[in-house]
Amino acid sequence: MTSSNSLNVNNSLAKTLQEFASQYINGYQSSHGHLPQVEQDEQWPSPCEQEAAVDKGNVFWHPVVIDDEQLSFDNVESALDLTLHQDIKTYFTTLYSGSLDAKCDEGELSLLFAWNHDDFQRLQENLIGHILMKQRLKQEETIFFAVTDEEDTIISIDNNTGAVWVEQVGCKPHKKLAASIIEFIGQLTPVV
Repeated sequence: MTSSNSLNVNNSLAKTLQEFASQYINGYQSSHGHLPQVEQDEQWPSPCEQEAAVDKGNVFWHPVVIDDEQLSFDNVESALDLTLHQDIKTYFTTLYSGSLDAKCDEGELSLLFAWNHDDFQRLQENLIGHILMKQRLKQEETIFFAVTDEEDTIISIDNNTGAVWVEQVGCKPHKKLAASIIEFIGQLTPVV
C-alpha cells in the first residue's frame, strides 16, 4: 500500500469513527432527551465536557475531534521496538470520548477512547502492558480497542494484519470479526 493509499484509508477510518460517534450521540439524545452524563471530576477535565447536568455533580459530554494537539505513539513504539498498526494509531488519536456502547452480531461491547490527554498517556501504558504480556506468552501482538460484556473478553486488532478479533485476556485471538477496524465499525449499531 502506498503512503497515499494509507493516508486515504486512515482518513476514512477517522471519518467512520466520527460518523459512528455522531450516530451514537444522536441516538442517545433521541432516547434520553439530552447528551450522555458523567460524574464531573475537576481533577480529570476533558474537552468532551459540555455543561453541568441537572443531576448534581454530573456533566453532559459528547465526543470531540482531536485537532488541537499532536498525539503520538512514538514512545510506545520506541519502548517496545515495534511499529504499531496505523489503524490503531488513527483510532486512538481521532476522538476524545467516553466509551461508546454498541452491538454487533456477536453481542454488546464498548468502544474505548481517551477522555483527555492524561488518559491518552494512561492508555499507552496499558497498551504497553498488554503487548508485553502477548510477547511473554509468545503470541502475536494484538492491540485492544473495545471490551465486551463477557468477563476478560476484549476486541483487538492483529498488529500485523489489522484484522479485528475477539480474544480472552492472556489467550490467542479466537474469532475473527472483520478484516479491518473500518469494516468492524460499519457492522456496529449504537446502544443508547
